[in-house]
Amino acid sequence: MFNPLSPQQLGDAAANVWDSVVGDGLADLRPTPRQIIAEAPQRTVYRYLPAEERPQTELPVLLVPPLAAPAECFDLRRGCSLAAHLLNEGHPTYLLEYGSIRFEDRELGLEHWIDDVIPTAIRNVADDTGRPVQLIGWCLGGIMAALAAAAHQELPIRSIVLVGSPFDFRKLTLARALLPVAQVGDGALGTAIYKTLGGAPAPLVRRVFQLTSWDKWVTKPVAVAANLNDRDRLAQMGAVDHFMDNMVGYPGRSIAQLYHLFFRNNDLADGHVFLGDEEIRLGDVAQPVLSVAGADDVLAPVAAAHAVGELLTGAPEVRLRTAPGGHLGVLTGRSAVGTTWAEIDRFLCDHGAVETAAPLRRVA
Repeated sequence: MFNPLSPQQLGDAAANVWDSVVGDGLADLRPTPRQIIAEAPQRTVYRYLPAEERPQTELPVLLVPPLAAPAECFDLRRGCSLAAHLLNEGHPTYLLEYGSIRFEDRELGLEHWIDDVIPTAIRNVADDTGRPVQLIGWCLGGIMAALAAAAHQELPIRSIVLVGSPFDFRKLTLARALLPVAQVGDGALGTAIYKTLGGAPAPLVRRVFQLTSWDKWVTKPVAVAANLNDRDRLAQMGAVDHFMDNMVGYPGRSIAQLYHLFFRNNDLADGHVFLGDEEIRLGDVAQPVLSVAGADDVLAPVAAAHAVGELLTGAPEVRLRTAPGGHLGVLTGRSAVGTTWAEIDRFLCDHGAVETAAPLRRVA
């Protein structure tokens, strides 16, 4: 039952409805200014530009998105942008973007990103700054960042932050629901689907993300009606809708590896995974790691994300933290600045002292 609105609230609600229907919407979706520093197939590296001239005194940060999701997850909207926050904290901030995935990319496997795209982007940032790089990866982006660090120990990585990155897929509600389907014909049904489609197309990816918060999706009209006078809440809803509308697909070979190695076999939970002829061991990660899990995350529950703590046996420190929010909300929800981002700030500060970060020695 809705509480009656005051005259001021009614006026705010009317203004919000007008701007939503007649205007340009409530969310300020202008991206944080950025410029390209390197570009290649499936790899565009951007440097974010500070809004004002201010010294960038901290170590650089590279933001690593997952496959399929837009890289705008780190720059959701003005006033709710992790990229802008990091710039304000003095970090030269960079973004790795993969671009759209086409049917012609169906043979690209996860090793393409772990052995080529992410390592090259890290070197691009290191070359641009002359300093080691701190990585922040969300969801699969965090998993791929950790695997890249384990497989390429020569990379100039100072620390790694994982947000909503699951490492024990048996603890995923979605995985448990899909497992009976995945086991049909020893995985033949799923294999036939992604081979026919050439991967996981964007509409399917969007539906899966919606299913992870189906209750919010179904009750959204009620939530909008109940918050018509709350401009910031409505703006956040609009920004999330825009994010969801811009999902991209998974290449066929990559979705096959995720399907068989992660969902069906749960290889990551054992601390290693075979990609092609290469075995990658998470115990080879030699950097400090922070893992932040969302308290309400259905796609990557706390137990699934924090399972990484037992796997990073070579890391000098592993911090496991929980923050409010679902899968996207824990990264860039309205409360993230005081929770997830505050944890990231402390971690980067503890492991990013510039005075101890000697200029890089180039490795051939």
